[in-house]
Amino acid sequence: MPQKAFRFGVVAGATEGGAKWLSTARRAEELGYSTLLCPDNLNMPTPTAALAAAAAATTELRVGSFVLASPLRTARAAAWEAHSLTVVTSGRFELGLGTGRPEMRQQAGELGLPYGSGQERLDAISETVDHVRRLDGDGHTPVMIAAGGPKARRLAGLKADIVTMAGGVLTTREEMTGHVEEVRSAAGDREIEFAMNIWVVGTEVPPWIRGFIGVDAETLIEHDSLGLLRGDVDEMAAELERRRDEQGVSYFSVNGAFLEEFAPVVARLSGK
Repeated sequence: MPQKAFRFGVVAGATEGGAKWLSTARRAEELGYSTLLCPDNLNMPTPTAALAAAAAATTELRVGSFVLASPLRTARAAAWEAHSLTVVTSGRFELGLGTGRPEMRQQAGELGLPYGSGQERLDAISETVDHVRRLDGDGHTPVMIAAGGPKARRLAGLKADIVTMAGGVLTTREEMTGHVEEVRSAAGDREIEFAMNIWVVGTEVPPWIRGFIGVDAETLIEHDSLGLLRGDVDEMAAELERRRDEQGVSYFSVNGAFLEEFAPVVARLSGK
């Protein structure tokens, strides 16, 4: 299967107000990032509003959810929001979907929605994709599914345009290659773009990221973690080329904290 060209996203939330958020969007576009990706959490502005504003403040930058948590909306409501963003951004929206982290149980309760079993949350993702396809008509909202387990990888292979390889930050290269093959097997002849989130660029883990992933830089380095990218521009570019060769991943996202630090790699590899 031919290799896909590299593209890059930056993950950020509109937590510091509109001016800072729009500045981030414009800077991401200026630096050559393909996509501005927004997390989904009741403790920050909804991705719907944030991404619409970011798209309006830029010209070509794509925007995407990373990822809408299925427990926080009904499938029909999620599809409504997604299709609406596709319309108002003139096709620059990418719908990212996931089953949600465990803390979403409480947040779903605040919204009066059930958290649901793992299978029910996966079913909601599947239903959301079906609703979006119906609403799109002749259009097409690209769908990304965060695939962290075997059932999610199968669903992603069957229905996603983009599959972001979720899971633990200590997943080995060999394990990741196997996970990608699971998705490819389910996809058959369907063309898939594989994505991966890089938690840390360099060798220092910001405290809030360490709290989120549960390990320090030394542990990431010791385990050759795919969640970390380090070295100079040549070394980082070579590592991403290796990941594309070995795992087929061509779409990489980084946290907004590393927007500037990662930019030389974006300039080096975008579109190649």
